[in-house]
Amino acid sequence: MTTRKQIILAAYVGGVNEHTAWEHPDAGSQIDFSTFRHVAQTAERGRFDYFFLAEGLALRARDGRIFDHDIAGRPDTLPVLAAIAAVTEHLGLVGTLNATFNEPYELARQIASLDHLSGGRAGWNVVTSFDAYTGANFRRGGFLPHAERYVRAEETVATVRELWDSWAADAIAADKDSGVFLRDGRAGEFSHHGSQFDIEGRFTVPRSPQGRPVIVQAGVSPQGRDFAASTADVIFSPYSKLAEGKAFSADIAERAVKFGRDPEHVKILPSAGFVLGDTREEAEEKARHILEQQLSDRTIQVTFEQVWNRDLSGYDLDGPVPDIDPDPEAPTFIQGRAFIFQDRFQTVRTWRELAEQRGLTLRGLAHEVARGPGYVGTPEQVADQLDTFVQEGGADGVVLGSHVVPSGLDEFVDRVVPLLQERGSLRTEYSGSTLRDNLGLPLPDAATHLASTH
Repeated sequence: MTTRKQIILAAYVGGVNEHTAWEHPDAGSQIDFSTFRHVAQTAERGRFDYFFLAEGLALRARDGRIFDHDIAGRPDTLPVLAAIAAVTEHLGLVGTLNATFNEPYELARQIASLDHLSGGRAGWNVVTSFDAYTGANFRRGGFLPHAERYVRAEETVATVRELWDSWAADAIAADKDSGVFLRDGRAGEFSHHGSQFDIEGRFTVPRSPQGRPVIVQAGVSPQGRDFAASTADVIFSPYSKLAEGKAFSADIAERAVKFGRDPEHVKILPSAGFVLGDTREEAEEKARHILEQQLSDRTIQVTFEQVWNRDLSGYDLDGPVPDIDPDPEAPTFIQGRAFIFQDRFQTVRTWRELAEQRGLTLRGLAHEVARGPGYVGTPEQVADQLDTFVQEGGADGVVLGSHVVPSGLDEFVDRVVPLLQERGSLRTEYSGSTLRDNLGLPLPDAATHLASTH
């Protein structure tokens, strides 16, 4: 009997943005703990691997004016995850923390502390920023040029790992008879001298249950792929179609080998949504309605303005695609959003060609290029789509989000999860006690005492 590849599942709460139907009658608060608790406990009931939170470090703006809803009210990641740790037992807890604006010492303490508090379930999604608008909120008072953000990020991750390794696994004796607490008197000593950080001292948090909490990273540029392949345990990928997913997985595997890593120790998970119906037709109608809600006039305008970096309010959404070129040299028109398009001019050329071929208006183009809800169909069809995607090498699993929180995930757990478990593609019980265990990742070698110089 052939053993089926186990699907890795993560649950995502994105906060208020263009993908969230906060106006939906069933939508709850985006910041009340009851919302996070409901999603996390539902994910654990479905034997998901981890709960994932992004971060919002600035309210987004258009031409200097704040949106009234976009990424408003997103609370700090770590307190939310710490609270969830108390109401779950097995679910991993992965939070996004910025490597551009945070210092290694505080990052290492916070994440290692969460790993202790949760019994080995912590993960860190490493992100970078070259956004001066967001950087203005921080004491650095600015930002890093695009080319330098990975230089800092790579040294940040390396330094955090050095701090985690500064305590040996057996450093604490805690012998009540002899009164000896520390077996290793040098526990926590570190010394790091690099281009980004010049720090030394004693790290205060003993080695955590996972040794090193799980590192998650995203990045599609060549530099970002190298960073992920050399550093990450899990890669948050944008490639949710089989062909593009297989190509990305093959590229990451090749890069991982180049960095001396086992490709099996780098898990890849794209984001995905889902819409279920009792029939295929019902599900597609629901998906069409959801997309219409998500693609409001303003969402369409802002999405295109981010690529053009121009005010497009004078263009009719039911008219042709603007015939002007992007203006990358102008001040950033849409501020506080991650820019996911690699080349503005190529993106616009591709969109124009698509619109001309299909006779699309600007609104029609938005519907065509929007990612949409992802997996659509009956529970059996969605289980088949997802299982095929993973078994044929598109990725190792998915990060699932719903357009309605907190109850949106319930339907997937109640109707799709049992089908995946019947196929043998999803666990029926947690097999390990830590996030690394459940992801099938090895425990890092227990550190002997380490005082490092980068």
